[in-house]
Amino acid sequence: MITDRPQGEGTAVPGSTALSRPGLRGREAELERLRALVEAVRDGEGGATALILGEPGIGKTVLLRETLSIARAHGFVVSHGRAEELHELAPLASLASGLLHGDPPLLSSTDFADLAGHHDQRIWLVERLAQLIEERSAGTPVLIAVDDVHWADPLSRFALSVMPARLLSSPVLWLLTGRNDPELYGQGPRPTTLPLRPLSDTALAELARDVLGGDVPARVAELLDGAGGNPFLAAEMLTGIAASGADTSEPPERLVLGVRDRLADLRPDTLHFLRIGSVLGRAFSLADAAALCGRPASGLSAEVDEALAAALLHDDGERLLFRHDLLRQAVYADLAPSVRRALHREAASRLVAAGRSSTDAVPHLLKSAEPGDQEAIGLLGTAAADVSAVMPDLAADLAVRALELVPPHAPMMFDVGERAIVALTRAGRYTQARDTGDTLLARQPPLDVFARLQSVLGDTLWHLDDVHELTRRSTAALAAVTDPVIRARLTARQALARSRGSDLGAARETGERALAEAARSGDREARVLALWGLGEIALNAGDCAAAVEHHTALSVFDAAFLPEEAVARIHMDDFDTVRRLLRTAADDAPLRPAMLIWAQGTLNMGLGRLDDADADLVTAERLEADLHVPGNLVNIRVNRGILALLRGDREAAREHLDVVRAAVADRPNTGNHATHRYFEAVVADAAGDHAAAAELVRSVQRDHPFLRWRLLRPHVVQAVRIALRGGDRNLAEDLAAQAAEHATRNPSVPTAQGTAAHAAGLVNADHALLERAVRILLTGPRPLSLAAASADLGRALLAAGDPAATPALTRAHDIYAQAGADAEADRVRADPERATHRSGRRTGRLRPRPGQGWDALTASERKVARLIAAGHTNRSAAETLVVSPHTVNTHLASIFRKLSVRSRVHLARIVLAEDDAGTATGG
Repeated sequence: MITDRPQGEGTAVPGSTALSRPGLRGREAELERLRALVEAVRDGEGGATALILGEPGIGKTVLLRETLSIARAHGFVVSHGRAEELHELAPLASLASGLLHGDPPLLSSTDFADLAGHHDQRIWLVERLAQLIEERSAGTPVLIAVDDVHWADPLSRFALSVMPARLLSSPVLWLLTGRNDPELYGQGPRPTTLPLRPLSDTALAELARDVLGGDVPARVAELLDGAGGNPFLAAEMLTGIAASGADTSEPPERLVLGVRDRLADLRPDTLHFLRIGSVLGRAFSLADAAALCGRPASGLSAEVDEALAAALLHDDGERLLFRHDLLRQAVYADLAPSVRRALHREAASRLVAAGRSSTDAVPHLLKSAEPGDQEAIGLLGTAAADVSAVMPDLAADLAVRALELVPPHAPMMFDVGERAIVALTRAGRYTQARDTGDTLLARQPPLDVFARLQSVLGDTLWHLDDVHELTRRSTAALAAVTDPVIRARLTARQALARSRGSDLGAARETGERALAEAARSGDREARVLALWGLGEIALNAGDCAAAVEHHTALSVFDAAFLPEEAVARIHMDDFDTVRRLLRTAADDAPLRPAMLIWAQGTLNMGLGRLDDADADLVTAERLEADLHVPGNLVNIRVNRGILALLRGDREAAREHLDVVRAAVADRPNTGNHATHRYFEAVVADAAGDHAAAAELVRSVQRDHPFLRWRLLRPHVVQAVRIALRGGDRNLAEDLAAQAAEHATRNPSVPTAQGTAAHAAGLVNADHALLERAVRILLTGPRPLSLAAASADLGRALLAAGDPAATPALTRAHDIYAQAGADAEADRVRADPERATHRSGRRTGRLRPRPGQGWDALTASERKVARLIAAGHTNRSAAETLVVSPHTVNTHLASIFRKLSVRSRVHLARIVLAEDDAGTATGG
C-alpha cells in the first residue's frame, strides 16, 4: 500500500475544494496563496515576488501556468519566460524569452533593441528595463514569470535580484520556479516562497482516478508508492498502466520512469534522433539536430512524427521541446558518458560551422573539451570577451577554463593566461587574478612576456590597494621591457602607484614621462592610465587647477572618467560646470552610475542640500551593493555620518561608524584609515571627549598631512576646532598652516581662500581674519562653509560685546536651518545672550523631524511623492526634478517606509489627504 505521507502541503484548505482538479491535485493550498498574491497586486497593494521550489516533476510549471491563467483572467499582461540549461551564456535570454513573446508582448522589439544597444552597461540596462516595465504597468497590472530560474543566465539573475525592489511600488508580480532557492534577494522584501512537497496519499489517489477512472486497485496503489509523491512520475506510471495494465510482468522500475516503455518501442533512427536532441537541450531546432545527425532536416520527418506521437516531444512552431525535462534526462542518461562527451564536442563544432555564435557553442565545450583542444580554447576566450561587460563572473570562469585547457608548456599559455588575469580582475576576483599571474610568472616567461604580465597585474594590485608591490613590480618590469606600448603602460601604472606616496613631485615627473611615452606609442590604454595618474597626483597635491586639466582631458578621451572630472571641478568650486556635466551624463547611459551619483552627492553636500546629498549617498551605496563592488563604502558612510551629526542624529552617526569600522578592517588602506580616524574624532568630539578627539585628528596624519586627504579638506576648520577644544594648539596651528598652503596653491578657489582665513582666525582669535573669511565665502558656492565662518565670527563678536554679532549669527542660523542642519542651527541659537536679543525670533529649539508620517518626509521626498501621486513614472519624475532615476528610487523607498505604504495607489491617497488638509487649514 502507499505509505502515509504528511498531509500539510497537499491537502485542500477549507472552502477551496473547487480548486482540486486534474493536473492540480494536492496543490490547492499553494494555488490559493498565489491567487491571493495576484488579487493583492491587482488591487493596488504594490509589487510582490513568489518563488515556487521543488524537485523536477513536482508540479512547479503546472502551478505556474495555472497562476498565469488566473492573472490573465484578472486583466494582467503576462510574460512567461523559461531559462534553459545550455543558454546560460546569452545575456538576458531567460527574461527576454518571455518579455518579447507575450500576447500582447510586454516589450516591443524596438524597446529590446534599444536595450541590446547598451548591453555592456548592467546598471543602465536594468534601470531602463525597469522603466519600461513601470510604464507598461501604469494602467494594467503585470505578471512576469520565469520557469527554471536555476538555469537563468547571469544578467537575468542580476536583473531579477534588482528589479523587484525597484518596482515594488508598481503592480508587478514576479513568479519564479526553481529546483532550489536562487537567493535573488536585492534591497526589497524577501519573496513568498512555496516549497512543493510530495503529493499526499489522497492527492495521488485522485490523480489515479483522473487517469484510470473509477476506483484505484490495490496493485496500482502499491506501484504508485514508487513515484515518491512526484506527480509527473506518477502520471507517467499511470499512463503506462493504462496502456499495459497493472499486472504486467515488466519490473516496476520501468513503470517508475514510464518513458522507457515508449523508448523501447521506437525505431532505432527515432531513438538516435532523440538522443541527439537530448544533447542539444530541452528545446532544440530541427536544423541543429539534423546537422548533428548528419542528415538533411527534410529527411527526419518520420522520426519527428514518431517522437511527437509518443508524447515525448512537443512542437511549438519554432523548436522541438521535450515535454518535460525529466524525459530529456531519461533519454540523455541512456547515453554512455564517452558518447555524450563526443556528441557535445561535435555539436559545438557543427554550431560554429553553421555560423552560430560562441555563446551557442561554448556550453557544449564546457561539457566536452579536453586539454589541447585549440578550437575550444579560442571559443572560450571569444565568449569570455563577449560577455565580460555584463557577466564578468561568467567571463572569468570561461577565461580560467580556457587556461586550464592549455597544455603546460604550450607557447599560447601566456596569452591565454593574460586574458584570464584581466577577466578575473574585472570580475573583482583580485586574489585569484594575482595568484594566476604569479603562477604564470613562475614559469619564467621571456622578458617581454614577463613585462606584459606585470602590466596587467598592475590593475589587480591597484584594486588590492597594494601600491608598494605595484611600485616594486612595475620598476622591475621596466628594467626588462622592450615593447614601447608595454613600457608606456608600466610607467603610467608606476605613476598611479606613486600618487599614493609622499614624493608627489617625483610622481608628477613619472606621470608626465608616461604621457609622453603613451603619445609616442599611440596606445590608448597607456594614455588613459597616464592622464588618470596625473589627475590623481594633482588632486592629492592640492593643485586643483592641474587636477581639472588632467581629468577633463581624461573624460573627453574616455567618458567613463566623467565622475573624476566632476569631483575635480567641485574642488575648484566650479559647481555650475559640474551641474552641466552631471545633467549631460544622466541623459546618456552612464558607464559608472555609482561613481556618477557619488559625484552628485558630493556636489549636493557642497551646496548644503543635505537631504538630497544623503539620498544620493544611499543610492550610490545601493548601486555598489548591486554590483558587489563596495569600493567607496567608507567615504559614503563617513559623509552620511557627518550629515547625521549636522542634523543632530548621533545614533545614526554611530551606526554609520560601525559600518566604517567593518569596511576598514576589510580594506585597510591609508586613505580609508585617515577618513575613518577623522570620523572617529568627530563622533568623540560630539560626545564631549575632546582630548580623545584631538588625538584621533593627530592620528589622521600618520601617513600624510591632513590636507592631503581630499575628502577631508572641507572639514579642516572642524579639525582645527577639535584640536583647540582638545587643548592641542600645536595641532591647530599645523592644520591652519596646511590650509594656508592649500590656499596659496589655489588662489582662484574661494573656499580654499576663505577656509584658510577661517582656520587662522580661530587659531589666533582674530576677528578681522574671521570677517575676511566671511567676505570671501560670500563669493563662493558653499553655504555651510559660510554658515560656519559666520557662526564663529558671531560668537567672537558676541564675546567682545559687539552688536555686529547678531547679523552674523542670524545668517549662520538661517543657512543651517534651510540646509536641514538642525543641530548646528540649534547650537547657534543656544547662546542665551543672543537668543534674548533676537526680537521677532522664536527662542525654542528647532522641532526634530519625526521618524514616521507625512511630517517625516524631506522637502525632496515630498516633491517626489506629489509627482508619483500625480501619475509620474520614476523616470519622468527624475526628468522633472533634474535628478537621476536611481535617486528617485531611493526617495521613493524612503517615502514608502516613512508612510508605511507599499503601492503608488496608497501613496496617492495619502498625498490627496494631506493636500486637502493643507487647503482646509490654509497651509
